[in-house]
Amino acid sequence: MSATQLLRRSRKLQSLHNAVGCEKFFLFRHFSSGSGSFIAKENGVGKRTRGTRFSQHYQPTKELEPFSLGVNGNCSWRRASNSLTPSAASWLNGSFSCGQVVSARTFSNSADLPPHQEIGMPSLSPTMTEGNIAKWLKKEGDKVSPGEVLCEVETDKATVEMECMEEGYLAKIIHGDGAKEIKVGEVIAITVEEEGDIEKFKDYKPSSSAEPVAPAESKAQPEPSQPKVEEKKLTQAPEVKAPKIEEASQSGDRIFASPLARKLAEDNNVPLSSVKGTGPDGRILKADIEDYLAKGGLREAFAAPGLGYVDIPNAQIRKVTANRLLASKQTIPHYYLTVDARVDKLVKLRGELNPLQDASGGKKISINDLVIKAAALALRKVPQCNSSWMNDFIRQYHNVNINVAVQTEHGLFVPVIRDADKKGLGTIAEEVKQLAQKARDNSLKPADYEGGTFTISNLGGPFGIKQFCAIINPPQSAILAIGSAEKRVIPGSADGLYEFGSFMSATLSCDHRVIDGAIGAEFLKAFKGYIENPTSMLL
Repeated sequence: MSATQLLRRSRKLQSLHNAVGCEKFFLFRHFSSGSGSFIAKENGVGKRTRGTRFSQHYQPTKELEPFSLGVNGNCSWRRASNSLTPSAASWLNGSFSCGQVVSARTFSNSADLPPHQEIGMPSLSPTMTEGNIAKWLKKEGDKVSPGEVLCEVETDKATVEMECMEEGYLAKIIHGDGAKEIKVGEVIAITVEEEGDIEKFKDYKPSSSAEPVAPAESKAQPEPSQPKVEEKKLTQAPEVKAPKIEEASQSGDRIFASPLARKLAEDNNVPLSSVKGTGPDGRILKADIEDYLAKGGLREAFAAPGLGYVDIPNAQIRKVTANRLLASKQTIPHYYLTVDARVDKLVKLRGELNPLQDASGGKKISINDLVIKAAALALRKVPQCNSSWMNDFIRQYHNVNINVAVQTEHGLFVPVIRDADKKGLGTIAEEVKQLAQKARDNSLKPADYEGGTFTISNLGGPFGIKQFCAIINPPQSAILAIGSAEKRVIPGSADGLYEFGSFMSATLSCDHRVIDGAIGAEFLKAFKGYIENPTSMLL
């Protein structure tokens, strides 16, 4: 029998006395924002578990209280916040191993609650701070097994399936379908070991006040005399000023309102005449404005007679995109370089390659696929453009990973083509179409969009935009904006003769901290060379 199975039988922990032998080994819960991992500590060296990452990192244990189970005298467990939190482990060569640690089992100090596990909102991407529950695929009372999908979580990038880590029963769903803005680490469900324990969690509510307890207790402690004097002074100041404001507002039919209420109403374009005050003599307070806004008064204030409108809630991907692009435009010194490249030979090469693709059953090669390949090879020639600003240094990447902007009804996605400089056109075409479809289905995984070093945005082919300037996708230092091809009259080989040629505009947005003007121009020169002589990309 494995140690994992032994731990699951919480009522038989005494059987570990003869099964587990560990020296100076203990587990404790590592509390941090957005982290539900554990630190397994052995001889003063900490190892982060939960099956994904191990790091040699010392963690202080001053907040942890020893909890004795009487197991061999050498193996001790520790608890935090009065709840014992051992983790499932694997048995390897007769020793206690943490390589397979999956999750924590919470032992409540209440006699009414049996051993259970709190499942928190996971952090599914580096930039995720909160998520939404798209839908639950399991319902309360269902039996769950490792690897089964519990629910679909909408992150700041895409909708990701959340899998169960241990066998048990889903006892309680805290946040149901459509729950919005759940902080990472916040409890979303409860699982138990025994089916008979499900009913005991019918009215269960997680202790949301667990973290704010410390500040509250510190405030409850006796304060020195000096802060009390300051507090008296602060309370006296408004009492002196308040009558003056009211006296000044007695003239005419002026509405009485506190300064905070007036400021809040002004910021939200709320007319004070439409708000009913609850303060002394009908004075409008800040709470009155907040209640007015909460009840939808803001919509009424903006709604003009006969003007129809609809409020569209922002999805997580749109919120994150907006914040990142705003930060990019405000903090990165953009400059732009534009070049026109003749694409007649590029179009001809595409026409020659696609029949071969059809014969072999491959995807058709698009102009955008050829652009990706040309940009990747140009980055290999000019690696300075394949870099990021890191404040104290510039990080230049060896891999050429191209993000491709894809517009969907859910928002803007940028899936990545990894090592595009080393892949053939057929492979690039296949990957672009697969990732674009996943973006439209809102099913991209973090591995599908993370790790890009350069971005391409093409509004020419699908939308006919002649030329535009794109915003850099941080932490990258450049983005290439591709416009549509147009026919132009150009001088011929002899005097008085003219011919037609198709030209495409390409604009490079550069971070001036990383890419100097001459370097950006060198990249566009290399890019133009591959576009106008596309057979060189096949060498």
